[in-house]
Amino acid sequence: MAKTRTRWSADDIPDQRGRVVIITGSTSGLGEEAARVLAAKGAAVVMAVRNTAKGEDVAAAIRAASPGAEVVVMKLDLASLASVKAFADAFSADHGRLDILINNAGVMMCPYAKTEDGFEIQMGTNHLGHFALTGHLLPLLRATAGSRIVATSSFGHAMGNIDFTDMSWERRPYNTNRAYGDSKLAALYFTYEFARRFKDDPDAPIAVAAHPGATSTELARHSPGIRFFNRFIAQDVEIGTLPTLMAATAADVEAGDYFGPDGFMGIRGYPVKVDSNARSHDVALARKLWEASEAMTGVRF
Repeated sequence: MAKTRTRWSADDIPDQRGRVVIITGSTSGLGEEAARVLAAKGAAVVMAVRNTAKGEDVAAAIRAASPGAEVVVMKLDLASLASVKAFADAFSADHGRLDILINNAGVMMCPYAKTEDGFEIQMGTNHLGHFALTGHLLPLLRATAGSRIVATSSFGHAMGNIDFTDMSWERRPYNTNRAYGDSKLAALYFTYEFARRFKDDPDAPIAVAAHPGATSTELARHSPGIRFFNRFIAQDVEIGTLPTLMAATAADVEAGDYFGPDGFMGIRGYPVKVDSNARSHDVALARKLWEASEAMTGVRF
């Protein structure tokens, strides 16, 4: 008789009472679903969002669905290093622990723009803003036993090949698809390099990554092609968020792990440990991005 395949789901998440979680970009999509699930499991959830009015509406809906849920909305604009620092300072002043940092917020395949600090918008928001945020929050993460950092990547990381001589696309014709791929490759470089740098630090958080496969969210609003194909292949956000939730809460997670759907090409399915492409494991390039990120953000770990 064939062995029944076990599918990990939100039912497998242990009780989260007493734990504090930050989720960036939690007014819609993966972040909203992660906030809903973790709050229902008892975690104190901080929604770190750009649109606080929308965030309060989402928080109210979560509280209505899970009476007694602890959900707080705080302002965070990842396209502004000043906003990132202000958020981290305010959070650190009010909290004595941070168990899970889910770096979820992002922009995808949008028209060319720059952040407040002059970075290309996708790299600046998806990677550099989160890099700075993690650096500012590292003391709290190190002070919290068993803490984790979850970076959100994509199977689109395979499109990435970062040009370190022109990271803000000032000298090349802008390719928004590749810029998105660069930012999602950066999420993996960060995760793997963090795991290497802190492997001998017993107080360091576990850095892991996840991707949702093809999931129906607002992220693809700038890409008509992806929106079209998502009508046929995308899974619901409740399933697409599971790799993130597994990375954040499963007991057997190790530093540098990467989670995604178990289906064909990682497009759909239930969460399992997966692998990324060969370029994402280039140690020299990961180190180069780390050093560039410290120089660009002014944040050193």
